[in-house]
Amino acid sequence: MITVRLYRPFDVAAFFAMLPASVRRIAVLDRTKEPGSAGEPLYLDVVMAISEGLAQANGHGPFAVLPRIVGGRYGLSSKDFTPAMVKGIFDELATENPRNRFTVGITDDVTHTSLSYDPAFSIEHDTTVRCLFWGLGSDGTVGANKNSIKIIGEETDNYAQGYFVYDSKKSGSVTISHLRFGPEPIAGHYLINRANFIACHQFTFLERFDVLKQAVPGAVFLLNSIYGPDEVWDKLPQEVQQTMIDKGLHFYVIDAYEVAKRTGMAHASTPLCRPASLRSVACCPLNRPSPRSKKRLRRPTAAGATLWCSATSRRLTRRLLSCTK
Repeated sequence: MITVRLYRPFDVAAFFAMLPASVRRIAVLDRTKEPGSAGEPLYLDVVMAISEGLAQANGHGPFAVLPRIVGGRYGLSSKDFTPAMVKGIFDELATENPRNRFTVGITDDVTHTSLSYDPAFSIEHDTTVRCLFWGLGSDGTVGANKNSIKIIGEETDNYAQGYFVYDSKKSGSVTISHLRFGPEPIAGHYLINRANFIACHQFTFLERFDVLKQAVPGAVFLLNSIYGPDEVWDKLPQEVQQTMIDKGLHFYVIDAYEVAKRTGMAHASTPLCRPASLRSVACCPLNRPSPRSKKRLRRPTAAGATLWCSATSRRLTRRLLSCTK
C-alpha cells in the first residue's frame, strides 16, 4: 500500500520509484467525487505519473507489463473505511476485468458503482474487547466512558482506545461510545461494527434504534431499566427479544435510577452504570478499587459537589456489583 503524504506538488519521481516491478494492477482511492471529470484528482495524477515516468525512461520502466489502473471513491458522506472494504477492493482487483470508477462504503442506487464486500470480515484480535454504549446527550454516558477507558488503560495491562459519536448539539441527542481494550496493540481507526459488549442506558432506545445490530453471538448486553429481572423481559420489544435469542446474548439488567436514589445521587444515574459495565466485561477489580481509580470515578456536579465520597463508596460498590443476569 502506498500513502501519498504530500499531494501537491505531486512528486512523480518519488511515486514511480515506490512501485515494485511485480505490480500488475493498481487501485487509486480518492475521498471525493467530481462529477463531469474524467476521474478524481489522485487517480488522474497517478495515471499521469506512470505515463510520464515511462516516457522519461524511454519505455524501459520497471514493469514487465504496464499495470492496469482503476480509480475508486471511499469515505463519502463521512462513511468509515474498514478492513472489510479494503478486502473488497482487493477481491475486485483480482477479477478478470476490475471495475473502474467504483464506490465503496455507500450504496450507490443511482449509478450503481458500489463494490460488494463482506461487512462481517474483521482483522481485530480475538482477545480485544469491543464495547458500545448508547446514551443520551448530557446524561453522563460520554464523560463516564472517557473515565472508564482511562482507568482501563492506566490500571490494567491492556491497551485502550475510545471514540465517541454524538451530534454537534449533543444535549438531548443520541450518543454512542466506542471502546476497545485488550492485551494486543490496537490499530483500528474505524467504528466498532462487531461488539462483544453493548450497554443501553436509556430503555426507550430499544424501540427507536437497532441497539443490538452490532452484537456478535454470545455478546453481553447490559440494560439500565426501571423494570426488575422478573418483569423486564415482557417489557422488551419483540424484535429485541428475538435478536437476543438468535444471537444467544448474555443479558444483564440494572436499575441505576434506584441505586442513585438510595445513595443520594439522584441526578447521576447513568454514570453509575459504569462500574456495572466494567464488572460485566471482567476488566476491573471493582471490589477493591485503587486510589487512582477512585480519583477517576469522582465526578464534579454543576454545583461543585463531589458525587463520589468515602461515606458512600462501599455502599455504591455493593449495589453496583448486584446487577442481575
